[in-house]
Amino acid sequence: MGMTDTAQSLWTTTKPTRVRDYVDLLKPRVMSLVVFTGLVGVLIAPAHIHPFEALLAVLAIALGSGAAGCINMWYERDLDALMARTANRPLPAGRVEPDDALGLGVLLSIFSVLLMALATNFVAAALLTAAILFYVFVYTIWLKRRTPQNIVIGGAAGAFPPMIGWAAVTGDVSWVGIALFLLIFLWTPPHFWALALYRSDDYRRAGVPMLPVVAGPRETKKQMLLYTLLLVPVALAPTLLGRGRLALRRGRDRAERRLHRPRRRRLARARRPSRPRRRQAHVQVLAALSRRVVRGAAARPVAGMTVMAPASDDRDNRRPGDSDRHRRQRSKNLFMFFCLLGLAAIFFGLTLVRMGGKG
Repeated sequence: MGMTDTAQSLWTTTKPTRVRDYVDLLKPRVMSLVVFTGLVGVLIAPAHIHPFEALLAVLAIALGSGAAGCINMWYERDLDALMARTANRPLPAGRVEPDDALGLGVLLSIFSVLLMALATNFVAAALLTAAILFYVFVYTIWLKRRTPQNIVIGGAAGAFPPMIGWAAVTGDVSWVGIALFLLIFLWTPPHFWALALYRSDDYRRAGVPMLPVVAGPRETKKQMLLYTLLLVPVALAPTLLGRGRLALRRGRDRAERRLHRPRRRRLARARRPSRPRRRQAHVQVLAALSRRVVRGAAARPVAGMTVMAPASDDRDNRRPGDSDRHRRQRSKNLFMFFCLLGLAAIFFGLTLVRMGGKG
């Protein structure tokens, strides 16, 4: 009984901790911001997308963000061990093996891109791939340890999600999507420099050339103010671009109507029948109505009997190919759902087997 109780207590105390460690590798707080900005891009895009496809697109953005964060933690585990803010992360604390973190990041990167390509289109999948590669290779490996402008250039990786969400719905990249990209791009440096001012001793100890460490707090605050002022017109750009596109479309429609109005009038005069023809048409209409009334009176039901009118067949009003298209869309959604479910089951199964082997 004692050994059973001990094993049960170990299982109940270690399993949630290990699962939480793997979740922490994905940087869930950063992921929540990425999901929010990606969802904004999906919602404001001027096109229609199936809610299930929209959910898969946002899930792919979240998994891509978590994968990039996981690889970032794997590469910076030596720096994280020197900083008080990050010393308790799973890798520097020794709760997760580095190979496991790298494998998880690579697996989620591939899976998120494939999910985005299957659920939406290849433009969104290509943008998601660019965001992951930019964050891992440009920001994490190349810039962060070399230049104080690391977060300025590397912040582009975090600015991709709204543009990815826009592309997932529309299949292209427009000026509104680029404006959303610039909004996050200019917001990232002052946001991160505020954290760097608060933790400048950690960055100095780890040897990371953040702007407060290299240029001092005064210059950092000037740069933060400059980027904040630049944010004001950029924050208005999506609204102005949207209204501008709407006004341009309305003006073009009015110009086309004004241009084609004389032509329509001439066509209407040319097609207008003469007075004898109009009288003949009126007589034919009255004759047809009288025949319909006579038929309705002849077909009137006897008392006590009910006659069901033939129901209008909605299929006659459908465009050809609608049913086939809906059937293919439903099959595609079911296929993606079961693929997602199967991959999730395989991943969690491998995770449990690995935890059991190390326990």
